[in-house]
Amino acid sequence: MNLKLFQFSILFSVLAAPTMVFAQAQPQPAPADTNQAQQMPLLQIDLENFEEAEDWVARSTSPLGETKTLKLVQRGEIRATDDENMRPPQGEALSVDVNPDAPNHILGVKTYFDDRGFDRVEVKPPHEFVLKGKARQFSIWVLGRNYRHTMYVRVRDYRGKTHNIRLGRLDFFGWRKFTVAVPGWVPQSTRFSLLDKNLHFVSFFVTSDVHEVPGEFYFYVDGLKVLVDQSEQVYPGSEIKDNW
Repeated sequence: MNLKLFQFSILFSVLAAPTMVFAQAQPQPAPADTNQAQQMPLLQIDLENFEEAEDWVARSTSPLGETKTLKLVQRGEIRATDDENMRPPQGEALSVDVNPDAPNHILGVKTYFDDRGFDRVEVKPPHEFVLKGKARQFSIWVLGRNYRHTMYVRVRDYRGKTHNIRLGRLDFFGWRKFTVAVPGWVPQSTRFSLLDKNLHFVSFFVTSDVHEVPGEFYFYVDGLKVLVDQSEQVYPGSEIKDNW
């Protein structure tokens, strides 16, 4: 009886061996799938580095004082990093010494606020920037003087309607990077086809705070960028436009 059990166990192990080997030979998932999943169709675009910002203009709602822009050479302290994944700590500004052999130009804005909570200054480029693809976020570096005024980005959708996106308050000293996501309620394309229904960057503006003291107001900007998603721009048949 024991001999029969021994023979049966040997026969079972021999028959099961090919199945075990076959199970170990199953193909593994290709690593290319993982790499493809990690690739994001996002593109960072430099809208303006203000190296040639002589044509930017500023207009204020206040008739008092002087409102103008000025391109300046930044020397001394400025942003520490331009990494999009880096966010300045709350309540702090990043700074580092600038290489004197490579001067960086910034745009300065001077204005006068009189009517608290109402006055604003708007700064426009010589033409609107067309954003190819779906805009996901804007970023800009701002040099603040600890005023409690608030800064916004203004964009225009394909219907001609403008939208204001809040960047933040300028109640800090030194350079700080503002980064803001484009809200989903801002229309950027039609439902059925993509006919270059792109957002337009119109301007950025600062509104006066109701609790701030009236008078002259200065601030400075640099490194205006936008992060766009172009995944829907290219697909089979995307070269054919429904505009004939």
